[in-house]
Amino acid sequence: MIPATAELIYSRQDIERTLDRLAETLNREFAGQKPIVLVVMIGGMVTAGHLITRFEFDLELDYIHATRYRGGTRGQDVQWLAQPRLVLGDRPVLLVDDILDEGQTLVAAIRYCREQGARSVTTVVLVEKVHDRRHPDLVVDHVGLQVPDRYVFGYGMDYRGRLRHLPDIYAIDLEHEDETH
Repeated sequence: MIPATAELIYSRQDIERTLDRLAETLNREFAGQKPIVLVVMIGGMVTAGHLITRFEFDLELDYIHATRYRGGTRGQDVQWLAQPRLVLGDRPVLLVDDILDEGQTLVAAIRYCREQGARSVTTVVLVEKVHDRRHPDLVVDHVGLQVPDRYVFGYGMDYRGRLRHLPDIYAIDLEHEDETH
């Protein structure tokens, strides 16, 4: 199931400790508020599902669905598949995503929230890919883990549209992958 050339980057225990740390910070930041937790689908679903169970503040949950990969391994233009049903106007919004790579999708989601009149937009990503191709307008408020500039999957992040369910995070070099997997 997991490609033979994949390397384990973070275990389930590493991720759980990271989520605990992020939740502790966000619990302080959102104490006494009732933000809209806006999940960037599909990848952010796993991170958000595990993160919100650690929250001690009241919240409303919704999602935004934008994609650049469409089941492939190379990003394209942002394509909107669904917008939130909740009204974001004059509300704090906590955007939750799985990975920060170049940041195109996150920039588009932040812009959308601001255009809808959100009082504030706070971003949290489970993993940040380390490289110098980041969108120049993007600043992420909370980052859990850093990963190498390789294709990563597991814990919500997919490999060719599958393997999002893995409880660990793996990396693979696509130029060396076996296409039969």
